[in-house]
Amino acid sequence: MTEETSKGFWEDAEVIYSYTRAQALEDGVLIDVSETAKEAGIKFPVALTATVWGQYVEVPQGVTGQDERGRLWDILWMFRCAAAKFDGSTLLFKLYVRNHNRERLERRDLVTLKAECGPGDNGEPVLTIMLSDED
Repeated sequence: MTEETSKGFWEDAEVIYSYTRAQALEDGVLIDVSETAKEAGIKFPVALTATVWGQYVEVPQGVTGQDERGRLWDILWMFRCAAAKFDGSTLLFKLYVRNHNRERLERRDLVTLKAECGPGDNGEPVLTIMLSDED
């Protein structure tokens, strides 16, 4: 191997722009839920994407018997239960979310979320919970 081929492909590349986690939190693209996550026994900082927050934490207008705190707790608790049996960096987990006033939950109320553990802005481990098709 020559010195030239031993370098990584991007090693000398100039970074044109980077979008930090802190910027995403400031812009509202991510919602910090770390305090509630700590209460659920999750030791790393946790953020939800704004899409997850809007679809599964915010209570749809007219839906009764639901509140944001309880819905957030359900997401974090189901993540924690799934994570306890998982060893990796990307985890898919499921939970039922009631966005209606029907008496019973149905199969269509079962949602799949994705949790990724990766480095934060300073290399520390952070968790992000998103829709299964979000990056």
